[in-house]
Amino acid sequence: MLWKTGTFDGWGRSTPAQMDVARPEKLATLDGLMADTPAPAQGNLRSYGDAGLNSDGKAIRTVRLDRLRSFDAQSGVLDVEAGATISQILSVFAPQGFMPAVMPGTGFATIGGAIAHDVHGKNHHSAGSFAEHVESIDLIGADGTCRTVSRQTEAGTFHATLGGAGQTGVIRSAKIRLAPCPSGTMRVTERRVDGLEPFLTLLDGSRASFTVGWIDLAATGSGLGRGVLEEAEFAPATADGHDRLKPGRTVPFDAPRFALSRPIVRTFNAFYFHRIRETGQERDRPLQDFFFPLDRLHDWNRFYGKTGFRQFQCVLPEESAAGTLQTMLEEITASGLASPLAVLKKLGKGAAGPLSFPMPGFTLAVDIPNRDGTMPLMDRLHRLTAEAGGRIYLAKDSCLDAALLPDMYPDLDRFRKTVSRLDPDGLFETDLSRRLNLRGTA
Repeated sequence: MLWKTGTFDGWGRSTPAQMDVARPEKLATLDGLMADTPAPAQGNLRSYGDAGLNSDGKAIRTVRLDRLRSFDAQSGVLDVEAGATISQILSVFAPQGFMPAVMPGTGFATIGGAIAHDVHGKNHHSAGSFAEHVESIDLIGADGTCRTVSRQTEAGTFHATLGGAGQTGVIRSAKIRLAPCPSGTMRVTERRVDGLEPFLTLLDGSRASFTVGWIDLAATGSGLGRGVLEEAEFAPATADGHDRLKPGRTVPFDAPRFALSRPIVRTFNAFYFHRIRETGQERDRPLQDFFFPLDRLHDWNRFYGKTGFRQFQCVLPEESAAGTLQTMLEEITASGLASPLAVLKKLGKGAAGPLSFPMPGFTLAVDIPNRDGTMPLMDRLHRLTAEAGGRIYLAKDSCLDAALLPDMYPDLDRFRKTVSRLDPDGLFETDLSRRLNLRGTA
């Protein structure tokens, strides 16, 4: 297998790295690579920052290792290679009445990436995070050998791998529990919400299986925090089965800077808010359209231009969320750097692994164009998060101050001890792990 040198970047296109990458097509080839030249894994590069990058080093890209190895319909357990995507699994198994139990906002995420970042979805309040539905992991360690880890076997290694950003080894394959999928269509109720306080109240009181909110970050004054709440359940199954999506479109070029100017964002957001009737509305949407609304617009990250964007995503404890979110929204709107992509959700019970992001509270995710003023704004938002007792999502991060990490992740020392034992020579270090000093060696 030849290593090919190239420049790679995360989805935010703000952290380019030159590196050597191999793309094995069979597990036997992966095993040979790891025995000869152990290197960190890289999935579909849908993390927004530098999680899958290894500047001036090597990485093994797993996207061609995408086989669905076996499935037990009685238990719902799927044995799958690490490079298979969430969307691939949904497409194959939804017509059979099954689906991934937890799905992030993009179906292009790989199973290895979903485990390594313990992704969450619109149903975290009821289903938890992705890691809670992982039965076992085939993990290739620093010595080049593969072993199966689970809650019953090598529990410490297993838990450190859940949300561990690839620092414990390369995920070869995994067994995951799928959930029932009674229909190919979601019935979505949409309603306007006039401000932050009622938004938090509605999210807290929602009993829908799937819930997500869109925030208008161009609104100020009494409209600060207004947006659209979506609550969804499976629509009744029909004889037509699963709706087919129209073919996706591709953004053909990097958008000019003015495309995300304050007047244009304000106009778009006002239209998006007022498209919902005052009394609310209900509509049916195909599964992939509801769960992955941006996936049909390929390369949508090019809307942010050549300099890309940074994403800020935090989770805040319930007791401090309202006041902190108010301050955050004021800071973002005043900066003029907000984009139309801003999401507010309620998260349920806590993390599966020591570096898993979810904790009970509210999570805000905002895409911010990478321009003058962006880094000071990001730093301010990160510090507000820390002061409120919250944490930053490492899969989305590209610029967090490493000094803030230990307070955000109180189990960091336990993680460091496990990783030090598993990979004492730092073979699986990445740009993210070095930047944030995840291993405590800096």
